[in-house]
Amino acid sequence: MILVDTSVWIDYFNGNINTHTDILDAALIEGIVAIADIIFLEILQGFRNDKDYIKARNTLATLDQYSLFNSQMVEICAENYRSLRKKGITIRKTNDVIIATYCINYHIPLLFKDRDFEPFVKYLGLIAV
Repeated sequence: MILVDTSVWIDYFNGNINTHTDILDAALIEGIVAIADIIFLEILQGFRNDKDYIKARNTLATLDQYSLFNSQMVEICAENYRSLRKKGITIRKTNDVIIATYCINYHIPLLFKDRDFEPFVKYLGLIAV
């Protein structure tokens, strides 16, 4: 299984064709895409049109779903964030810290376009698709 960050899903739902959306399309056909609760939320928040919202919600709900954040993850996420800060790197969004940390801990590859994930790959072992 792989997780796909919101940055790629946005392009996908907007019909943008690029390397990331091609990989997502192939992974969906293979049946290896899972969705995370936080990513699911971010995607659904972005729809203005009710019809598109319902279609996306129903489609994404068919994927395997992971719940990323709980009390056990608090310290691990904080440690990863602090480790990067010590290297002079500030991650802009807490959600990205949670997503990356979950993927690192459970060895789940992440498909992303957002630069904030790159330090997790370089320094903390995040597997990029």
